[in-house]
Amino acid sequence: MSQNPIAAHFQQSLAALELAANDAALLAVASNIARSIIDAIRSGNKVLLIGNGGSAADAQHLASEIVGRYKKERPGFAAIALTTDTSALTAIANDYGFEQIFARQVESLGQPGDVLLALSTSGRSPNILAALAAARGRGLVTVGFTGLKGRSLHDACDHLFVAPSDDTPVIQQIHMTAGHAICDSVERALADGADDK
Repeated sequence: MSQNPIAAHFQQSLAALELAANDAALLAVASNIARSIIDAIRSGNKVLLIGNGGSAADAQHLASEIVGRYKKERPGFAAIALTTDTSALTAIANDYGFEQIFARQVESLGQPGDVLLALSTSGRSPNILAALAAARGRGLVTVGFTGLKGRSLHDACDHLFVAPSDDTPVIQQIHMTAGHAICDSVERALADGADDK
């Protein structure tokens, strides 16, 4: 008799989360990402977030946590998911090609000191790579979230969070867990006026 697929998914997710939770280097990367976002917001800068498919939804989710609130009542912080403006996305794709849908927005909206947070489970999406290159060219801090097969993003990112999995749904779950932890760290530091530890 085959194992219950729901139970199997929970077990697979739990195993990957335990690997992430016990990886001191990975936790340090997450802390460095939080510090970059804290520094950007304190300096009057913003966070731009991008991703494709489920990662686009994750980008929007994390942007809403930053703009609205995570857990604490506090002022709104500046974050924009570049996945939401259908007119811009379709115009850019039509005029310049799908690979430029995020890069063109980064060129238009990104300022030195902003943070670009790019979610790509594969680490190979051409539109993500183009956006990271555009961000580097404009002086943004570049952050990547990927899985084990996306380590090639390392050269394009100031900070790269590599989820310890090669299974897309599990990678996305770890990304959201890390994203929530980062939002919590950012909110605590900025809402309380204290340094993040």
